[in-house]
Amino acid sequence: MSKIGIIGAMDLEVDTLKAQMHLNKEITKAGMTFCEGTLNGTHVVIVKCGIGKVNAGMCVQILADLFHVTHIINTGVAGSLNADLDIGDILISTDAIYHDMDVTIFGYAPGQVPGTQTAEFAADSHMVELAVASCKAVNPDITCRKGRVVTGDQFISSKEVKERLINVFGGFCVEMEGCAIAHAATLNNLPFVIIRAISDKADDSAEMDYPTFEREAAKHSAKLVADFVTKL
Repeated sequence: MSKIGIIGAMDLEVDTLKAQMHLNKEITKAGMTFCEGTLNGTHVVIVKCGIGKVNAGMCVQILADLFHVTHIINTGVAGSLNADLDIGDILISTDAIYHDMDVTIFGYAPGQVPGTQTAEFAADSHMVELAVASCKAVNPDITCRKGRVVTGDQFISSKEVKERLINVFGGFCVEMEGCAIAHAATLNNLPFVIIRAISDKADDSAEMDYPTFEREAAKHSAKLVADFVTKL
């Protein structure tokens, strides 16, 4: 039987889902409140992990160890790195990579963590296709694309940095938790997918766009996730 761990970094990324769920119990661990219950008849654990890679990785480990989840969904917002992804559009991860991991001096690829076989952590292909189908069903007017999520402990608001993330990493969007969740899920043999609604363009306009569009973008993600869990 499936038990889905649903992770968002901020309240706005999980509040809509928590309001729709039937709550059975809450447990606080490492400063995170894990809400266990059902969402549209599916057993879920919904949690706000907090911002950044350490919080995100710890959250996955708790979901694995304490709640024994079978799948991980990471929902939230991100900055676009792709000209075909505009504000309000949705990106479904094919894989994820760190942009702030650099041990290339020792022969590793950009973003590759020593001890791993590749720099990229691949999302579960079945979950990816189900997420795309859900997006088309519940957000028919929104562009939905598949692509790479690029992660680092930085809010990107520089055109020069954005170009580097595109050229070096081939990213479709950039944010601060996804690859850490992908990394931890992979180490625990948990299938995962990252869902990102675009809140800004990750360039010199990002500081202005993000506060304006983050809440609406997060709602698009939550709507997708609420339908998606019924398919797993």
